[in-house]
Amino acid sequence: MGIGKKVKMYMNFTKFRLSALVILSALSGYLFVGGHDGLEMVYLMAGGLLVTAASNGSNQIWERELDVLMNRTGKRPLPMGEMSVNEGITVIAVCLLPGLWMLYQLNLGSMLLGLAAFVSYVFIYTPMKRISTWAVFIGAFPGALPPMIGAVAGSDSFGLVPGVLFFVQFVWQFPHFWAIAWVVYDDYQQAGFSLLPSKDGRTKGSAFQIMIYSLALIPFSLLPWLMGWTSDITLIVAGSCSILFFLQSYKLFLSLTIADAKKLMFASFIWLPVVQFLYVFDRKLPEILDALWQHGTLF
Repeated sequence: MGIGKKVKMYMNFTKFRLSALVILSALSGYLFVGGHDGLEMVYLMAGGLLVTAASNGSNQIWERELDVLMNRTGKRPLPMGEMSVNEGITVIAVCLLPGLWMLYQLNLGSMLLGLAAFVSYVFIYTPMKRISTWAVFIGAFPGALPPMIGAVAGSDSFGLVPGVLFFVQFVWQFPHFWAIAWVVYDDYQQAGFSLLPSKDGRTKGSAFQIMIYSLALIPFSLLPWLMGWTSDITLIVAGSCSILFFLQSYKLFLSLTIADAKKLMFASFIWLPVVQFLYVFDRKLPEILDALWQHGTLF
């Protein structure tokens, strides 16, 4: 196998694009609490990327026999026979250990949160996916840790700010993941996964719960504003984004179509980085304006 194909295989095994979204969340948390050190950002992003990659690879090892049954996962490296389990474990170790070391360079809390995310995702959430719909609730914990890791890395403390950032992403996890589960429901059924909130699948009951969590996201997305950490810009922009997101979930409730679930899924991918970096921009806006004023850019 050529080097290019090998790299592509490893990126597929570690779900590189998904990992990139995770580290953006971590970076937003770091910047929100005032982090600004370049080397720390490298450690945070590289460490977060590697730990997430190890988690994703471990997930594929757990589910290699189930991936064969699903159209969207049947061409992963393990089901295709392009990679052995031992090679996969080696890749995971090569990612996990340096990743945790990098997070430890920030502080012990960041490393412990990264380890907790890995353990809960791999050893609790992954095997639970075939047992209970509560797997989504369990998976929401490691899924919401990235901004908290970033905030702890930047502040060196487990305080209110990391907790609030965690809960914003925690609530977002439910409509985000359920929208994905709605789109790939048929594939999930072939592997024995039942991850929509209703065991009956694509029903009004499932769509109603997606809509309720999307509605809850509106006040949760405004928590930084309510706490006085951001200005009315957050109220207007984050509030508008969350209302539009809720309206898309309402469309799904009315139609119960895969097309509307797919729109909600893509909307969730856009909503998270937009809102999280809005928090950063809004909180840092006075400093930005002051710096521009000092340099004579504003008149």
